[in-house]
Amino acid sequence: MMTDKNGIPIEKLHIDIQKAPAPRELTHEELEKLAKDKNPLSDFKRNKYELEAQKNWDKFYKRNTTKFFKDRHWTTREFEDLCGNAETSGDAEVTTLLEVGCGVGNFIWPLLSEKKNFYFYACDFSPRAVQFVKENALYREDCCKAFQCDLVKDNLNDNVPADSVDIVTMIFVLSAIHPDKMPQALTNILKVLRPGGCVLFRDYGLYDHAMLRFAPGHKLEENFYVRQDGTRAFYFSLDFLKEMFTEAGFNCENIEYVFRETVNRKEGLCVPRIFLQAKFTKPLIAVEGHGKIDGASVSHMQCHESQKHEHVENNCNTDPVTSLDKEHYSINEINETKTDLQPSHAKIGT
Repeated sequence: MMTDKNGIPIEKLHIDIQKAPAPRELTHEELEKLAKDKNPLSDFKRNKYELEAQKNWDKFYKRNTTKFFKDRHWTTREFEDLCGNAETSGDAEVTTLLEVGCGVGNFIWPLLSEKKNFYFYACDFSPRAVQFVKENALYREDCCKAFQCDLVKDNLNDNVPADSVDIVTMIFVLSAIHPDKMPQALTNILKVLRPGGCVLFRDYGLYDHAMLRFAPGHKLEENFYVRQDGTRAFYFSLDFLKEMFTEAGFNCENIEYVFRETVNRKEGLCVPRIFLQAKFTKPLIAVEGHGKIDGASVSHMQCHESQKHEHVENNCNTDPVTSLDKEHYSINEINETKTDLQPSHAKIGT
């Protein structure tokens, strides 16, 4: 019988989705587990994982090639900014999109197949991942430019003109960066985003099931862990993410937790997944010393926190690749859900 990455039979797997403004409450057992895992790894080990971050992601793609993550067909349902840009004529306006942390192109290929009128910049930490993008049959230099980039150390302006990008997508990428260095990545992104342009964000949320599955000996910092393969993951709270983006000079348009509950009714298993989804924009008016704002102080900015309830059933084969670390990656990452979200009911593949 085929199972998902948590060992749950796929024909018995149901996923309930809701979006809400706060993380879930932890059980007594979960609180005890976190309390026992207070001590981070030694400075030597933490520094080692930091220095070897690129090597570990490159080894990840060498081992898994293009087979680990599924194409992200769900993005146009989750982010309306990616919709309504179908190519109707040769004179149709082109939207410039930068995907940071592009991996092997799982975000780009569905949009190209839907004939969205985008010009794509795509960059990744791993040179091997970028090479896989360039080797894909859908890759065309007239509509794509893929390049290797360390968002913390490299200047995006070397490959992307300043103030030129309409949309930046950050899908399960910021979590791989050390939290102390995340602001540097955001400053780098702000430079290439045009005034009024947006960042579409989705990543791990605080108390996600994958976070609570880490055994002692994997904690690097508060909410920051290392997987068995050496790659790392940070788990965001809503307040932490909102504050970091606003301090970097962005406006917050909306931000919300996304809750997914993977349930095996027969076995009585419940696997809660929590992600954080948001949209940030680059303000229109320059303000000395603090990026840009749209005529109001960043400190008075308001974020819209909404709730959305949906029910989703699994109806797809599991990923063919097996890995001890799969439980520590997101459902969206591994299987990319192929979500065809409807207002009340839809089917997705996990």
